[in-house]
Amino acid sequence: MSAVSGDDIGEVVLTHGQRRGIRLIGLAGVIGGILLIVVAIIAWIGVSNQLRAENITIPDDSPYFAGKTVDGPVDAFIQAGVINAHALEASGGKTYAELDQDDPVRETVMQASFLRASLFTSVVSFGVALFAAGVGVIFVLFGWALRMLVPSPARVSARATAPPAAA
Repeated sequence: MSAVSGDDIGEVVLTHGQRRGIRLIGLAGVIGGILLIVVAIIAWIGVSNQLRAENITIPDDSPYFAGKTVDGPVDAFIQAGVINAHALEASGGKTYAELDQDDPVRETVMQASFLRASLFTSVVSFGVALFAAGVGVIFVLFGWALRMLVPSPARVSARATAPPAAA
């Protein structure tokens, strides 16, 4: 439903209920976005605290962050790479699947694989938390834009009863 009059070419005329509905959707977007951001922060802190509680320190032979405690996505990724390098060194360059079943190094390589998988899981968790926060920001922005785009019913009725502006 469009009404064309003077300078308001293309202005959409909304009913009271439509304006209220759009503003409620915008409010839901803002609230949902804030909740997503809060949950993402809680998840990030939780995963970081769990990693820190494990007291994993990046070894001195690491090319990056040697001696740093693992508590973030980059640290966890680097530590997983160091574990892989150590496992390959111990196995003569062979992976778990390439080692003979009776090879005593196979147990060490298997444990290294499990540790790497756990560290990569934390990296993915950090990524999901960051993604959720990003989606939350987008929800807040779209919700806020909807609320600003559609005036509240009180502002519309005030504008309708106001005297016309002098030309």
